[in-house]
Amino acid sequence: MENQVKILVTDGFEEEGIGILKKAGFQVTVCGTLPADKLLEVIPDFDVLVVRSATKVPGQVIQQAKNLKIIGRAGVGLDNIDVEAATACGVIVMNAPEGNTISAAEHTIGLLLAIARHIPQANASVKAGLWEKKKFMGSEVYGKTLGVIGLGRIGRRVAYLARALGMKVLAHDPFIEQDTVKETEISLVSLEGLWKQSDFITLHLPLTEKTKGLIGEKAISLMKPGVCIINVARGGIIDEQALYQALCSGKVRAAALDVFEKEPLPADSPLRNLDNVILTPHLGASTHEAQINVARDLANQIVDAFTRKIIRNAVNLPSPDATVMEKIRGYLSVGEQLGNLCRQLVEGEIKAVWIEYSGEIVNYDLSLLRLYVLKGLLADQPRINAVNAALVAKQLNLNVSERRVPSTGEFLNLITLEVKGKQKVQAAGTILQNGEERIVQIDRYSVEATPKGVLLVCYNDDRPGIMGHIGTVLGRQGVNIASMTLGRKKKGGTAITVLNLDEDIDENVLKQIEEFPAIHSVKLVHL
Repeated sequence: MENQVKILVTDGFEEEGIGILKKAGFQVTVCGTLPADKLLEVIPDFDVLVVRSATKVPGQVIQQAKNLKIIGRAGVGLDNIDVEAATACGVIVMNAPEGNTISAAEHTIGLLLAIARHIPQANASVKAGLWEKKKFMGSEVYGKTLGVIGLGRIGRRVAYLARALGMKVLAHDPFIEQDTVKETEISLVSLEGLWKQSDFITLHLPLTEKTKGLIGEKAISLMKPGVCIINVARGGIIDEQALYQALCSGKVRAAALDVFEKEPLPADSPLRNLDNVILTPHLGASTHEAQINVARDLANQIVDAFTRKIIRNAVNLPSPDATVMEKIRGYLSVGEQLGNLCRQLVEGEIKAVWIEYSGEIVNYDLSLLRLYVLKGLLADQPRINAVNAALVAKQLNLNVSERRVPSTGEFLNLITLEVKGKQKVQAAGTILQNGEERIVQIDRYSVEATPKGVLLVCYNDDRPGIMGHIGTVLGRQGVNIASMTLGRKKKGGTAITVLNLDEDIDENVLKQIEEFPAIHSVKLVHL
């Protein structure tokens, strides 16, 4: 199949996921973990790259991947993918955040109980032939305070399980409001408040420039003496040297780490020598159920992206839920075509853009619609799509403004775009009750044109003979007029004539049309 979607899968991927991709008719190549130089060599042939955490996807690889449309992370963390470079190149980066939620949360609770009761150490002691009952005196978690940093899916699940164990749960997440967790018996506090009040602290947030080294000397100094720390999120969020010192001094009573600054954990890591540390080799998502769920989720997302044009769990593109997509899907095309139309009508460099949304759609998240408008407006830029449209607009110093108006008058919904170059150009579009897309305004003149194919836009005086002249010129060229609309504000004044043509025409034909005295200018638009 000439246009068959080609997918490269590295780092291992469950057969359930492979089966879904193949059933959709995609060509799937499965290999092991690839070093960057090898990935750079093979990636130009593929439309999709699927990785876990082992294969690194740097910007250099993404820039060479001319056919690449999606990078899929079979899991949550994205620190092995240069998301910024992917966005600049118009490549969607998506993950599968739900599939390993239960596994990661359960592993967190398992480690919490293990450090509270010294389970691994006691197990090793008995197997060594000892019976050190007093040495492994533990503590209950019931009634203790658990501090959860990061209240996403996994963090919330951990909080739920901790509440079931009778723990008091504090949480810190700058993106969460107290009202959203008021029914869960979770108290949102400042980071400093969490450090000072928690008996146990667990991390559930990504590794970023802001979160790197979040738990270091300063944070530890604010914590309760004898605090216990669990990390099943990402290595690097904890300063391991600072943690080691605190474990040695007793400030931190115990720690359980599933992730590390360097993985595998170096053989000479001092953490290996401490009895009050439990170390596991990045097992948070390592259950059969999680691996199957993640593979199935990501495979279905990839299939939906290519077959249904539905993007889910993208980290560099808005992913509206099904309800919102149902309302705005048709308007994505209308918005893009309005951008495309204004780009071809305006003269000179585009300096400013105004987008107005009217009608029922103003009640929904329109961030994706905005990107489609910009995509059409910037269609002459290399590798432009909805992923990088906002970034390219910023790089071009475009001033983009948006406005929402509840009522549209005669239309259920309306998108109006105004673009400033040497002059201002305006256009508006909608979807009719029969589901057909229409351009209903150009430069404030009411029209009714189909935003598809070849459009001839004439600015003229409202005088007889114009359509006859245009029809004669086009007839000599064998060009059929599919539809025609005339917009005017008053009889005999200036007007606009828009024709949908069945075939393209050249500059010579445009000049012949423009020869009619009442025609001021003619522009050809390709949509």
